[in-house]
Amino acid sequence: MDMKIGKTDFIFFLLCLFLGFVAEESFLRSEIGISYFIFIAVFYSIFYWRYRGFSFTHQRLGYLVLICIWLLSASYFIHMNFFFYALNILAIPVLVIFHLVLITSQKSLPWNKPVFVYYIFRRLIESIKYNFSFLGSIVIFLKKGMDESRYEVWKKVLTGVLISIPVLFIVLQLLMSADTQFERLMGEIPQWFKVIDAEAVIRVLAVVFCTFSFFGLMQVLLKKHINAIQQEANDQSSFKIDAIITITVLVLINAVYILFTVVQFKYFFSSSLQGDFTYAEYARKGFFELLFVTLINLSIIIFVLSFMENVTNSIKRLIQSLLTILVLSSAVMLSSAFLRLSMYEEAYGFSFIRVMAHSFMLFLVVIFAYTLIKIWMERLSLFHFYFISSLLYYTSINLIDIEQIIVSKNIERYEMSGKIDLHYFNSLSHTGTLGLINLYEKNKEIPGLKDMLREKKREAFNDNTPWQSYNLKRERTNERLKDLTIE
Repeated sequence: MDMKIGKTDFIFFLLCLFLGFVAEESFLRSEIGISYFIFIAVFYSIFYWRYRGFSFTHQRLGYLVLICIWLLSASYFIHMNFFFYALNILAIPVLVIFHLVLITSQKSLPWNKPVFVYYIFRRLIESIKYNFSFLGSIVIFLKKGMDESRYEVWKKVLTGVLISIPVLFIVLQLLMSADTQFERLMGEIPQWFKVIDAEAVIRVLAVVFCTFSFFGLMQVLLKKHINAIQQEANDQSSFKIDAIITITVLVLINAVYILFTVVQFKYFFSSSLQGDFTYAEYARKGFFELLFVTLINLSIIIFVLSFMENVTNSIKRLIQSLLTILVLSSAVMLSSAFLRLSMYEEAYGFSFIRVMAHSFMLFLVVIFAYTLIKIWMERLSLFHFYFISSLLYYTSINLIDIEQIIVSKNIERYEMSGKIDLHYFNSLSHTGTLGLINLYEKNKEIPGLKDMLREKKREAFNDNTPWQSYNLKRERTNERLKDLTIE
């Protein structure tokens, strides 16, 4: 890659180096809290400085994605959820890359086509190539004024060292396996020098990796070019499904669903147990199967709508009617699964997985409602709506404290039935601890509750988390624990 490195590029590289240090300080020092929000703030400040005067595209969607990125990063210090804590470590970078590529791409490039995914990966590969070219330009700059023969010697020495590393690694492993004394000798080598700090080396490597990742990607995105990608986006897919085959499949599937719904309708929506089933057997026996069938139905509908061949109006109306029946059958399945899960929660309490399953089913209701409209209004875009609604759904469940819902519902259930699972509360994050405090204020004689709170209170007084881990929910929990008087 032929490239010219100017003063602005070197200044930007230094800013990316600073950003690399911020990333290492934010993510590798301690538990992530407010540090993620601060990193995003610094990252986008540098990005918009580099792209000042740049003509952005797809700005409406870009602003939506950017707002979601800010909200997801803010969720790290607003409250704590172990599941989303781990998931967002990957989800936020993916959204950031999508956002950067989206607003710097050509306006004519459709983001809601599969070709856009290919475009993103292509840009990532180009950023890696750019970094190698940048390093090459630095080497050429340093090479100026150096004796050519001496440069060639050092170049060959470095090449020999790099070639030797994998060979030495294998040979040393074999020799250490063959001789215990040699293995002990090799194990003592780091103690001879007392200068090798593995943690420091890892942190330096992390800074270098982050620096070049940020620098290469943002430098490459400055240039809008699509080449053959635009042609691929304009080419319509040649794959189409036959109308007669489609009608046959839909008729058979709908016949089974209609029969199943009619025969089992009372069984689906009965509020009492059928036969000798326990609550667990009744709820679990059908819930996962019905939810899975619903997702299969949605996949069939999307596939037919995406790849249906051009047909006459009468055949088109028949297919639309069959797809409508499939949507309505899916609604029955979804309602049954929802009621089964509700019965299970009434019997055994609320958990993160159960509440998330409920929220996902409500999200599917929205998806199916839009899909039903799409069946009869062909000009609507499925992927457009699916992407935006999925993004809003995911951001919403991050901001809504799911654990607070779980705790509140379980406390309500305790007040009605006297049943409570303290160990599950204890397994939750800070919200679960607040729930234990609320339970203690209601009933101080719950077995095992005092011991749990004593341990939590001891941890609160010993808590000395760094600034990176600052979390509003943790602060509130620690304050209540310190003020709590345990008899």
